[in-house]
Amino acid sequence: MNHGTTRPPADRTAPRAARRVTARLRRTAADTVARLAGDRSDRSGSPATATTRAARGTTTAPTAHGTTAAPTPRGAATARAARAATAVLALALLATACSGGGDGGGDRPDGHGMEYKAGTLRVLASSELADMGPVLDEAAKATGVTVRPTYAGTLDAVERIASGEADKGYDAVWLSSDDYLRLRPDTARKITDETPIMTSPVALGVRPATVARLGWNPAKVTWSQLHRAVADGKLTYGMTDPKRSNSGFSALVSVASGLSGAQSALTEQDVTKATPRLKEFFTGQKLTSGSSGWLATAYARRTDVDALVNYESVLLSAPEKLTVIRPSDGVVTADYPFTLLTSARPEAKAAADRLTTYLRTPDVQRRITETTLRRPVVAGVRPASALARDQRRELPFPGSRAVADGLLDAYDNTLRRPSRTVYVLDTSGSMGGERLDRLKSALAELTGDFRDREEVTLMPFGSSVKQGEVRTHTVDPASPKAALDAIRADSRRLSASGGTAVYSSLQEAYRFLGKAPSDTFTSVVLMTDGENTDGDPASAFDAFYRSLPAEQQRTPVFPILFGDSDRGELDHIAGLTGGKLFDATQGSLDGAFEEIRGYQ
Repeated sequence: MNHGTTRPPADRTAPRAARRVTARLRRTAADTVARLAGDRSDRSGSPATATTRAARGTTTAPTAHGTTAAPTPRGAATARAARAATAVLALALLATACSGGGDGGGDRPDGHGMEYKAGTLRVLASSELADMGPVLDEAAKATGVTVRPTYAGTLDAVERIASGEADKGYDAVWLSSDDYLRLRPDTARKITDETPIMTSPVALGVRPATVARLGWNPAKVTWSQLHRAVADGKLTYGMTDPKRSNSGFSALVSVASGLSGAQSALTEQDVTKATPRLKEFFTGQKLTSGSSGWLATAYARRTDVDALVNYESVLLSAPEKLTVIRPSDGVVTADYPFTLLTSARPEAKAAADRLTTYLRTPDVQRRITETTLRRPVVAGVRPASALARDQRRELPFPGSRAVADGLLDAYDNTLRRPSRTVYVLDTSGSMGGERLDRLKSALAELTGDFRDREEVTLMPFGSSVKQGEVRTHTVDPASPKAALDAIRADSRRLSASGGTAVYSSLQEAYRFLGKAPSDTFTSVVLMTDGENTDGDPASAFDAFYRSLPAEQQRTPVFPILFGDSDRGELDHIAGLTGGKLFDATQGSLDGAFEEIRGYQ
């Protein structure tokens, strides 16, 4: 695919991701050994997928058990209070799953599932499925089958399946869709018995005041109208990262299909045709995120963002009342297929059959739609009353892996806003030795993930910012290697000395970024292995941050918990600035840096 200076998809998609996963598994094992020796130091979502339909471009209806189909929408409106309660629980679970704060559903540190146990299904699952917990608890009582989920981004799940890692510790996968898996021969042959459980289309949740200002009839809005509103500067929105989030990739496919007018499987020519309009459409994206939960939280802080792009169920469950728009010219729908791995034992296959049969019974389908606001897949079961009745055409999914990966590559390097990030790196005396080596290794690994047009600043600090070592590089699309090599060289030169001036260094990062707003996704990443010992105290940073103009206060800090750093202090920084804490004490440092990429 040719999108200006965009490089071939293989340079930036699955092959590189596979290398990252393999390297991360090796490093995680090393980190575990280090932790056991007393060293306490030391990623959802990914190309997610939309639903493959037997007849592209048509509105489908429920079919027999085991088929992929979208139900006929019905219903009016349910009690808001119940939805809000469900949303709070789901977002809390999502936050734990996405941050690595929980036990990962029983994962061992090496990334494998638990040892097989009769009656227990070890499942790689999308983090958004945390809201199915109560239903699965009831299923365990009714069927004797316990689901032990490990929440993972789709890219990680795909690579674990492709590499064979999933075969060693899991029986099934449960993602929003298996379409991307089917496009890859190395994963398609490893999955079987796909059983859709529920559906939810990609939609826009728009603040009611914005709908009124634009004079829209929500039932008749098209993708072209949305594009026009963005191009005219009248609509802004947030969307998750397509390389790490199921909803993000489904949204990307939706807008590409909608704006290209594709009538069958999305092709390279369709994407090329739509590229000018896609570029205009993505100028309206003001928020990006690696998870739906954090996106909703960030959206609530921003008065300059009009809408969210996500699954209908997520939007209807949001604490803030939003007008949900499913574009009238078509949507991409997730069907959440419970999918066995071909390597699963016969007894696991039997357990999965009992579970999916139960989940598709009318009573359970009614419980699912009422509690999660997803649509049932069984004929005769009415969707929750909050779900609109009018039908939508199913937009076509890419017809090949090359088109899907090319679309992701174009988004990263051509279509979306560029990123601008200051990495505030603790190189105090306590970072000497192995810790500094791990930081250098993580930064070197991270260079393989930097995007075209991205501005990267390394700001090392000890007792203060080491001004002579601050370096900024911008990845030139015409010659990206020069900037990436320079970042690696700067990383190798880092040295450990001095105390730990966390708060003073963060202030320097904000001053460096400046007061003038820019057309970028701007953020600060803070990595420290200890508590603040030098420079300004926390109270001074709090006062400094609150004195910043509103535009600068929209720059979040993403702290990484590492070594002996204080979780409470770092969590406070993340909460104050609208960021998110990433824990590298339970995994590899490069894994934490990698996960943050979805938020930049």
